[in-house]
Amino acid sequence: MSTAPNYLDANTLDRVKRLDIRARLIVEGFIAGQHRSPYHGYAVEFATHREYAPGDDLRHIDWKVWSRSDRLYIKQYEEETNLSCTIALDASRSMHYGGAWRKYDYAATAAASLAYLLQHQQDAVGLAIFNDRLLKNFPASSHPNHFKQLLHELENTEPAAGTDAAAVFPELARQIRQRGIIVLISDLFLPLNVLQDSLRQFRLRGNEVIVFQVMHQDELTFPFRDDTLFRSLEDSAELLAEPSALRKTYLAAVERFLGEVRQTCAAAGADHVLMSTNQKLDAVLGGYLAFRRKVRRAVRR
Repeated sequence: MSTAPNYLDANTLDRVKRLDIRARLIVEGFIAGQHRSPYHGYAVEFATHREYAPGDDLRHIDWKVWSRSDRLYIKQYEEETNLSCTIALDASRSMHYGGAWRKYDYAATAAASLAYLLQHQQDAVGLAIFNDRLLKNFPASSHPNHFKQLLHELENTEPAAGTDAAAVFPELARQIRQRGIIVLISDLFLPLNVLQDSLRQFRLRGNEVIVFQVMHQDELTFPFRDDTLFRSLEDSAELLAEPSALRKTYLAAVERFLGEVRQTCAAAGADHVLMSTNQKLDAVLGGYLAFRRKVRRAVRR
């Protein structure tokens, strides 16, 4: 019986410089962990039903699902079940944090892994890279050369500038013409009211939205001991402090922030997954996909 490999930690992945090889290792680890190939069946789990959005034809509502779940779902037909997914990746300066294995490296590897998985399902995947503006936007495609182009952009992008979601997300929503899934990968250091409005705009256009929030382990545990000069990565603010005097207050603020993010995503009808840079990506992605399959099956019972 196959078992999930135990070598997909941050230190190992950092030594694998080619992003396509990282993605393949992670997806193969995910396959081993699930004891089955994700190349058969996951598109169906994603796409045979989707939540009703204003403007959908009421004739396609699955009333049996509504009677069991009290939620409106649209039944899609065979020719509609090929998935279209756009991955929106945060490349703002705050994603630079983390030394050799930065938040951006983790996030870009997650994006590459999802793209690799989708490509092998013959599904269409697109990529949008943003900070204070929309840097790149490649419409979804299933062509193999398209996947290579996405990898090239992920490898050659450096985090810079701040984040302006209020400008970027409406522009991105207008440019995504085909309804599908939007995967947002970001640390979400942005105004949460802007995030909620943006996620709702994506949802109103008939898209499912998944938010992968990437945080560095330092940000979650505050492991600092000696007097430390803390510098903001997105403005000129800095603070010299004794960490022990800040730790309790800081950790409480982080927990409050994460709770507010979860509530914001839930209110907008988006899934939220917290990712720490010390977690194995195959386990995180595999766990989430398994969760989606379980929820979809429960809805259809």
